[in-house]
Parts: sequence; structure tokens; C-alpha cells
Amino acid sequence: MLTLYYDLMFFCALGLTLFYMFIWHKHFDVHVTLLYVLVPVANFGYMMLIHAKTPDAWLAANKLTYVGGCFSMLLMMLAVFSLCHIRLNRFLRVFFLALSLTVFLFSLTQGTSSTVFYQDFSFALGEDGLPQVVRRYGLMHTVLQIVIIGYFALSLGAIVYCYFRKNQVSRKILFLLFLPTLICIISFFGGRRFIQGIELIPAAYVVALLIFLVISWRISLYDITDTGIDSLLEKGETGFISFDFKFNYLGSNETAKNVFPALRSLTVDHSVRSSGELEAVALPWLQAFAADEKNSVFLHEIGEKTYQITVSYLYTGKRKRGYQFFITDDTTDRQYIRLLDDFNRELQQEVAAKTAHIEEMHNQLVLGMATMVESRDNSTGGHIRRTSVGVQLLIREMQKDPAFRLTEGFCQRLIKAAPMHDLGKIAVDDAILRKPGRFTPEEFESMKAHAAEGARIVREILKDTDDIEFQLIAENVAHYHHERWDGSGYPEGLRQEEIPFEARIMAVADVYDALVSKRAYKDKMPLDQAHAIIMEGMGKHFDPQLEKPYLAAREHLEQYYLSLE
Repeated sequence: MLTLYYDLMFFCALGLTLFYMFIWHKHFDVHVTLLYVLVPVANFGYMMLIHAKTPDAWLAANKLTYVGGCFSMLLMMLAVFSLCHIRLNRFLRVFFLALSLTVFLFSLTQGTSSTVFYQDFSFALGEDGLPQVVRRYGLMHTVLQIVIIGYFALSLGAIVYCYFRKNQVSRKILFLLFLPTLICIISFFGGRRFIQGIELIPAAYVVALLIFLVISWRISLYDITDTGIDSLLEKGETGFISFDFKFNYLGSNETAKNVFPALRSLTVDHSVRSSGELEAVALPWLQAFAADEKNSVFLHEIGEKTYQITVSYLYTGKRKRGYQFFITDDTTDRQYIRLLDDFNRELQQEVAAKTAHIEEMHNQLVLGMATMVESRDNSTGGHIRRTSVGVQLLIREMQKDPAFRLTEGFCQRLIKAAPMHDLGKIAVDDAILRKPGRFTPEEFESMKAHAAEGARIVREILKDTDDIEFQLIAENVAHYHHERWDGSGYPEGLRQEEIPFEARIMAVADVYDALVSKRAYKDKMPLDQAHAIIMEGMGKHFDPQLEKPYLAAREHLEQYYLSLE
């Protein structure tokens, strides 16, 4: 009866291993797979123990049982960590393996003169023909028990941690993982030989294998990567083609062969260059991706069908081994995209036309306001137009100089904002604005208020615009074009870099026009004299870095003003 139990446990373990091999899938955990190799070996040892007739035969069989004793709990612990998605440091994995291997090697000393594992050992056959063994354990056997307890504690800790901290692991799986470790630890320490001399460990191993069968079958449902790929392959709507790094063909599924019939005649391990049809289409995609991984999506049209070819690396584990094509029928999407593109193109053209019309109306409105303000000032006729030209000439030279790094958007916005710089004069009293002579100090203070008032008006006019950058530039031009580099300007006495750059450019054009234009209180100044004053103001009134573009633009400025005479 006793021999039947051990025989049955061995053949159960062997049968479960064969069944596991039958249902094995690449996503099954490697540690669980090793358990199915190890347990039949250990149970074979237990079966041979009961059939042993000599001390040497018993010792040889007993050494096989320690294959399970030294490694089973280690593999269960590693399986727990792996299935709980807890990454165990490689050093710790090597350490645990070395520890178990060391204990196992010491277990092989039983039956020798060494007392480190068994202190003494005696063998005899009972009246029933079964072996009767008396043994006294040594130090390393105690170490083995401590190691087994440690593995169990680590497994239990991982399961508890996963239960409370990882909601992406099934609670059913956690419970199932706990059962084999608990059963084995009980059989190792709490249930050894308490039923008429029967070892419960072989039965515990069999129960553990049964539970891991359920776990392996169940865990495949939660592995979204593998199940997703398997489903795609089975469903057959996505084509797959694989190549190595030398562009040799490795294989494809039926969907890919339907898209590229030349694959049916292409031999595995032959270069894609050996097929003229594939070389013409597939090779350029492979070469483009190899040169730059961003070149990963291509379109291939066959008749009325359009296929999207997505190129990626082919991996085995984490190692790149070649290239892979993912082929999907993109016909419907492409037709929809073409219709949508046509609609968007027409819509964009219509919106662009309406936007341009609105912007033109807006610009004309602003220019009209500026012209109206200018018409109230009998001393500055044409000032808006002339300063706008001056700003354009300065910016043109600055764009040629890489030191300024001006964007096209900034330049266009500043040119557009230039006519708005004196809008604040609309709030100045006519008596002051139209005074033919020089201002008194009090009148000048009133006149200076036009800068801040201009910024307020610009803000109100442009508050609903989508172009926030243009609004800011226009406000700054109106507000700060009378500030001076040395801080002696108005309205806020800003100095140097505190003055917005656009206002510094506006200041040069504004002052230059004031110098060379006739006013009620002065005649126009000769161009050479105006030039001297501008140059003298560099670093005092004006930003000194504007000297270079001003000098470059001087000839064009003078030609422009001469053309007005």
C-alpha cells in the first residue's frame, strides 16, 4: 500500500508534466515550467526510496529528493515575483540560486565521512521488506530549513504587497499562488511522516503542480500582449512579414501572402532582392527604416485597395533580431481622409479669404483712426506713413544681420503696429495738439500723457484679437516709443533693456522723421545734420545696437525723404 502511494505520486507528477507540455505556450512563466521538470525528478527519488534494498540505493534515491527540497521553494518564490510583476534584482536572483545550489551540493555528501549534512545514518530492511532508516541531521540540513522558510516568507510578502499595491494583478491568481507555497511549507515541516510513516511532500508537489496548471491556464487570459497578438494572427485581418537585418525573408502569415503573392514563392532565408516584385516595394521601406526609425509608415496601393505598411523591429525577448511589417487594409480610412482633406482644403481657403478680408478691414480701420488723429495735429501731416516706411527700412537691414535673430512674424507685426504709435494723441486737447509754437512745461506734460493713453486705446481695440503677440507689440510701441536708452524719456523713465525692443526701433524712425520734417515750430533739418543728431543719440537716446542697421538703412531713408520733396 505504501509503495503504491509513492508510485502513484510519481506517475501523477509525470502525467501532469506531460499535460503541461501539451498545453505549453510561450507566455507560460519559465519558473513554473522548471517546476514541472523538477517535481517528477524529486517524486521519482521518493518512489525509489521505498523500493531501495541497500543503503547505497537508498542514499542515491534520497539525493534525488533533495532536488525538490533545495529548489522547489526557490522556483515557487521566483514564480510568485514574476507573476506579480515584481522585478527582482539580478544579483538577488543569482544569490538565491547560488544559496540553493550550495545547500544541494552539501546534501550530496550524505553517506560519506562528512557530517555537515547527516551526522550519522543507519539502514535496515523491515519485516515488510521496506527500508527502515535512522538519521541525525547536521548543520547544513538546518540551513536548508532556514532557506525554505526564507523563500516562503519572501513569497508571502510579495503576495501581500501585490494585493494592496498592484491592482493590475488578478486577486484569484494571488490566492492560487499562495496555496502551493503554503501546502509545500506545511508538508516540509508540519506534516512529515505523521500518517504511518508516509511522506506528504510528494503529494504536496502534485497538488502544487495541479494549482500551477490552473494558474498557467488562467494567467494567459491576463497577458494582453500575447493574447492580443494571437487574436490578431488568428483573426487574419493584419498581415505580418519578418526579415532579418540582412533583409532575408523569415516568414509571413496568410494575410500578408494575399497582399503580396510573391511571398508564396519566396524561400525562407532568401534575400528580398531575389524577388523582383518585393525588391521594388519592400526593400525601399526596409532601407528607409534602417536609415531613420522615423520612416516607419508607408502606403501601398494595389488596384482600388490601399494598405498601410508599418515597419518596426523584430524582437526576441528584449533583443532586436530584424524587421517586421504590419500590414493593414487602409482603403476605407484613406478614402475618408481624402474626402476630409478636400473638404478641409476648401474650408481653409474660404476661411483664409474671409480672415484676410477681416484683417484688411481691421487694418484699414486702425489706419483710418491713426489718420484721423493725425489730421487733428496740423504739424505732423504724413508722419504715420513716413515713420512706417522708416520702420520697414530698419527692419529690412536687421533681418540681414544674424545677430538680431528676428522672426518673420515679429517683423510683420511691428510693421503692422507702427501706424498705431500715436493713437493716444486723440485724448490730447486740441488747443495743445494744434498749437503752432513750442509747448509750455504744463502743455508738454499733457502731451506726454498720449503715450500711456495710446497703450490703453490699443489694448481696447485689440482685446478680442487672437494674435496676442501683435497686441503686445502694438501696446509697447504706443506706450514706450518716447523712452530713452539713458532713462531720461517718458512716460515711465525706462532705461536700456527695460524698454521693449519694438519700441526702441520705433523711436529711431519717429525721431528721424521729426528731425527731417517741417513742423509749425521749425523748418525741416538737412539730412546730414539729422544724421549727426541720430548718431550722437546712439547710446543716449537710442539703443546702441541699432546703430549698425541704421547706418545700413541711411541711404535708403535719405532717398525716400528726398523723393517726397
